[in-house]
Amino acid sequence: MYAMVRTGGQQFRVNEGDTIQVAKMDAQVGGEVTLNDILLLGGGEPVVGTPTVAGASVTAKVVEHGRAPKILVFKMKRRKNYRRVKGHRQDYTKLLITGIQYDPTRTT
Repeated sequence: MYAMVRTGGQQFRVNEGDTIQVAKMDAQVGGEVTLNDILLLGGGEPVVGTPTVAGASVTAKVVEHGRAPKILVFKMKRRKNYRRVKGHRQDYTKLLITGIQYDPTRTT
């Protein structure tokens, strides 16, 4: 069984045992996180949410917090001697998916 999860403005296709990098979350390393914004459940018979699947959740364990590699943003205007370099490192949380639960009788 797999699930499409929305978190931090991004969507991820996850299976049990997968590791994903999401936008930084307020959770302790080693702690348990529940993701309730499930858009689709797949496997045998797919269940599509309208907009989310009621009664579905994904549990994950927080593996680490970190920062992505630096990217450089370079601005330039030709012939004007205008150049700007700015760096950015995005914070992230690495999650290990431990389970996908679905109870069709549950409404929230």
